[in-house]
Amino acid sequence: MSFIKDFKEFAVRGNVVDLAVGIIIGAAFGKIVTSIVADVIMPPIGLLIGGVDFSDLVITLKEAEGATPAVVISIGKFLQTIIDFTIIAFAIFMLIKVINKVKAKDVPPPPAPSAQEVLLTEIRDLLKQQQQK
Repeated sequence: MSFIKDFKEFAVRGNVVDLAVGIIIGAAFGKIVTSIVADVIMPPIGLLIGGVDFSDLVITLKEAEGATPAVVISIGKFLQTIIDFTIIAFAIFMLIKVINKVKAKDVPPPPAPSAQEVLLTEIRDLLKQQQQK
């Protein structure tokens, strides 16, 4: 019975639940970022570089023969994936940077010291002055 109890405590611990929520939100966020890259960022970049689509670049190892398809290394798809990753990583970096700036602005200033703390500080300072004389 102890094994089941230990597992239950582990499974409902806050960190595990937070991790599960983070993974689910991360997957949804990944779809959003992929759409931004594919539908918003890549079309202007493709226009700037003359409509080059790397996904069509291949290295043919063996030509197609009859019904047998050609054996190719899809180097273009790999390059396109690297470009997509770089853009996604940069977009996430910029998003995190903005979120951190917003969080930094929302931090309230520390509370002013209470009257008792001010009085104790003054007493401490007076005692230091008397000891120095």
